Amino acid sequence: MKIIIKENKKLRLNKFIEWLLYMIGYSLVLICVTTLFKNTLYIDNSYFGLWSLIATIIIYILNKTIKPLLVWLTLPITALTLGLFYPFINILILNIVSWILGPHFEIPGGIIMTFVIAVLISIMNLIMKSIIKKIIEGVK
Repeated sequence: MKIIIKENKKLRLNKFIEWLLYMIGYSLVLICVTTLFKNTLYIDNSYFGLWSLIATIIIYILNKTIKPLLVWLTLPITALTLGLFYPFINILILNIVSWILGPHFEIPGGIIMTFVIAVLISIMNLIMKSIIKKIIEGVK
């Protein structure tokens, strides 16, 4: 299995490895929030962490499908607020995940805790993009 793939004269990371990196990152953010801030995020731990895995997969899918559309639609508001509106897109994604998974994924900490989780996910996304970029540049 190739790690770096050349596509249209550009190098990119293998999609499975990129997916795996993001899954690890989202899982770390969710685990850190649930252990550091008690009673702020609830993920059902039955079935050996199945609900946590499902939550990270849904977050990844929503970030790859719905998030670009939301960013494009809210670009004027994000520009007016100098980027401060951007974490609210992640808040919306987290609320969608909470709605999909129901009692297995809840954020009882309110909007403040959801905002903290959204900011942590945004930071994790930036870190993952820089890691992927460094891996690709290291191959060149």
